[in-house]
Amino acid sequence: MKEKKSVENLKNNESNKNAWLKYTDADVKKVQKLSEGYKEFISDCKTERECALEVIRQAEKEGYKDLMTLTKVKSGDKVYFNNMDKAVALFLIGSEPLEKGMKLLGAHIDSPRIDLKQVPLYEDTEMALFDTHYYGGIKKYQWVTLPLAIHGVVVKKDGTKVNIVIGEKDSDPVVGITDLLVHLSAEQMEKKAAKVVEGEDLNVLIGSQPLKGEEKEAVKGNMLKLLKEFYDIEEADFLSAELEVVPAGKARDFGIDRSMVMGYGQDDRVCSYTSMKALFELDKIDRTAVCLLVDKEEVGSIGATGMHSKFFENAVAELMDKMGEYSELKLRRAFQNSHMLSSDVSAAFDPNYPSVMEKKNSAYFGRGIVFNKYTGARGKSGCNDANPEFIAALRAAMEKHDVNFQTSELGKVDQGGGGTIAYIMAQYNMEVIDSGVAVLNMHAPWEITSKADIYEAMRGYEAFLREM
Repeated sequence: MKEKKSVENLKNNESNKNAWLKYTDADVKKVQKLSEGYKEFISDCKTERECALEVIRQAEKEGYKDLMTLTKVKSGDKVYFNNMDKAVALFLIGSEPLEKGMKLLGAHIDSPRIDLKQVPLYEDTEMALFDTHYYGGIKKYQWVTLPLAIHGVVVKKDGTKVNIVIGEKDSDPVVGITDLLVHLSAEQMEKKAAKVVEGEDLNVLIGSQPLKGEEKEAVKGNMLKLLKEFYDIEEADFLSAELEVVPAGKARDFGIDRSMVMGYGQDDRVCSYTSMKALFELDKIDRTAVCLLVDKEEVGSIGATGMHSKFFENAVAELMDKMGEYSELKLRRAFQNSHMLSSDVSAAFDPNYPSVMEKKNSAYFGRGIVFNKYTGARGKSGCNDANPEFIAALRAAMEKHDVNFQTSELGKVDQGGGGTIAYIMAQYNMEVIDSGVAVLNMHAPWEITSKADIYEAMRGYEAFLREM
């Protein structure tokens, strides 16, 4: 009878070794090249709109065409579907009929942030501020005393869109949220972390210079004057605006060895970028390959641009119709016969906070793409829980392409949890599993990832598209 492998041996098998150890000098150059493009992407794209439009720009460069401008689509074509400039689906049409199923890489391009309220601008004690509401799960105290930027769009009554980015150029001013000085914070320091900074106190300071000749709210008046001068917008235009407050500054190499990336919004743009790049590696495919990038995951995947929307189902129906294949039954078969990687990040083991993780079932920097059989919380509530047959096929695909991979859970059983879009797509009866890159500081203004994991994720996504 064969001796059973110990858990330690299982965790340290070939696929779980640190990926840096297998890289040649040529491999390291590829890792660094991918990371440079990735850093540029997350530095320039800090909102879902900016991400969607940049993905479309890169896709068009790769030969992808707008599905809604075409009358016919055939095998080998590259098309995309743009949903309200906030969600995108890229399709590489396969040689097999769509009813045979698709190979999906699904990620989200929204990230935790601070949003301006509909009536945001006010003055208090000769200071101009923006009133805000936070978006997604954040530790509110992490967002004070940082240089912040404003990104977004204002739509005027005549339909004119005004794009705004303030705080990213070296010559730009930045804005920010103030904090109480330590000398007077004895009472504040006694509060629980969730209450140290309240949501209604996340007010963004934007100015302090009064407008000469203005008798009342002169600082606010000066802000309105500047907004009119630079952007030709009025105060009422905030009612039809989508303005987001995000950390100012570019993503950077992290670590003296430059082995990591520090940047805003890596949850989940690290999976979005690598999914897109993996798809671009392919020119031909058997079953149609899809890179699906959606909005609103951080607040429950709701709304017209979230995964609960029917927009992707509608896009596939449009595609089948233009291919001369549409029927309601074939559409249902296309989804049921599909395989999907729900490309979302996982929590990396942090040696500063080991108590919340279970070491044998945690993700580690440098060990490659992470597969989460289930996410959810306490008793697997809200999880997808992938089937072992699907996981076995994935293992074979990763090993065939020498992709470093690891498995993980999101912390100890009763510690907390989280969710992704996996359970939504599984409702179509397709095979789905969560997979992505391990992240430190998840949901903080500045998150950290391993360059090796970014590279292995892209290679893993490519292997999935080629083999499954």
